[in-house]
Amino acid sequence: MTAPAASSSSPARERAASDVLDRLSVGADTFKAVFRGHPGGVAVITAQGADGPVALTASSVSSVSVDPPLLVFSVSALSSAAETLTSAATVVVHLLDADDIELARLGATSGIDRFADTNAWAPLATGEPVFAGARAWVRCAVVSRMEAGGSTVIAAHGLQAHIARDAERALVYHDRTWHALGAHSLLP
Repeated sequence: MTAPAASSSSPARERAASDVLDRLSVGADTFKAVFRGHPGGVAVITAQGADGPVALTASSVSSVSVDPPLLVFSVSALSSAAETLTSAATVVVHLLDADDIELARLGATSGIDRFADTNAWAPLATGEPVFAGARAWVRCAVVSRMEAGGSTVIAAHGLQAHIARDAERALVYHDRTWHALGAHSLLP
């Protein structure tokens, strides 16, 4: 009788591959520096948890597909909202513009009650918190989660959307600061 062939995804093989990648990896400071020069759009992601609503500001939101309407974002395990967002069945992704800078700062500030101003948000009929002043939002069903380093990458299917205004001055995060893009930033 012969022994079964080793699986290409055996734990020993995965550890060996991981060790090789660790030795070949770009250093953390270099990786951060590379991405400081890569601007990202700004969003606030909310969900309703057992202990109340949560929110975080993210620059990792990207559209994946129009048909079906899919987007992705990542949540750091270090975020106070991580447990709720990574286990939520539904989330609301608020896509911000420069007029939403205070909302972006609110979602990015640690140790505060992001929902203290009850005039700034309300729950949808389905329970998710929505910041009414945001330029646009998409209510999504989470369809996939993937652990990636110290974060979870979440894929979500758009169920409902609202656009309050056109994005005349896009809000981006670049080199650890907020910027507004508009007609003044067009290149010839």
